[in-house]
Amino acid sequence: MARVIVITSGKGGVGKTTTTANLGMSLAQLGYQTVLIDADIGLRNLDLLLGLENRVIYTALEVISGECRLEQALIRDKRQPGLLLLPAAQNRNKDSVNSDQMKYLVSLMETNYDYILIDCPAGIETGFHNAIGPAREAIVVTTPEIAAVRDADRVIGLLEANGIQKINLLVNRLRPEMVKSNDMMSVSDVKEILAIPLIGVIPEDECVIISTNRGEPLVLEKKLSLPGIAFENTAYRLDGQAVEFIDFESYSKGPLKRLRNFFLGSSTS
Repeated sequence: MARVIVITSGKGGVGKTTTTANLGMSLAQLGYQTVLIDADIGLRNLDLLLGLENRVIYTALEVISGECRLEQALIRDKRQPGLLLLPAAQNRNKDSVNSDQMKYLVSLMETNYDYILIDCPAGIETGFHNAIGPAREAIVVTTPEIAAVRDADRVIGLLEANGIQKINLLVNRLRPEMVKSNDMMSVSDVKEILAIPLIGVIPEDECVIISTNRGEPLVLEKKLSLPGIAFENTAYRLDGQAVEFIDFESYSKGPLKRLRNFFLGSSTS
């Protein structure tokens, strides 16, 4: 049986789709058969982040309506054959699908794959409830901003009310220098407020925007960037491996300070 995990947040623009693309690719690189479902009907973006937009012929909607078979709608990534995408319809609205139909979609796949990751739309309306319907686990993505954290807290309550008890936290776009100057909430602050286990911390970096525009997930880079390493480590933790969290504060220091810390034995994770 596949692990069915919804990637959600409440607030838009916090990095759910980027997280889905990179975690999915990392899990496929670990040897797992992984399906990514774009549940953001009318505003799909997961195909763009994976560089698969030109290969979309059928979508989840055609599978539900019986216009095509599931195998016809699934797009296998040529760079990593263990990763497949089920795209959302671009020219329909979120009311075109209901929760039972999403459950049906997942039921077609859950015995054939190891992981099914559902990219949830922003908000807590119909699209959100459709996306969480078939999920048995959740990853809540937030940035260290008060509005995003408050929305994440609301979403956690809704997930628990819908019977999803295994909920992990991913803090995205962390800027250690702002945390140090008390201009941004720390990871421990966010953890304390939301009170769910931490599975990943991703630093702010312009390479994330570059990879998005190229349709190349960060974890595919030959020499991984810091966010790429952080996403890869998150996938390891999701797989049950014990991986220490990176000390981003030490990485944010200048090269001379890092060299000094190396020789003086200051700790980094």
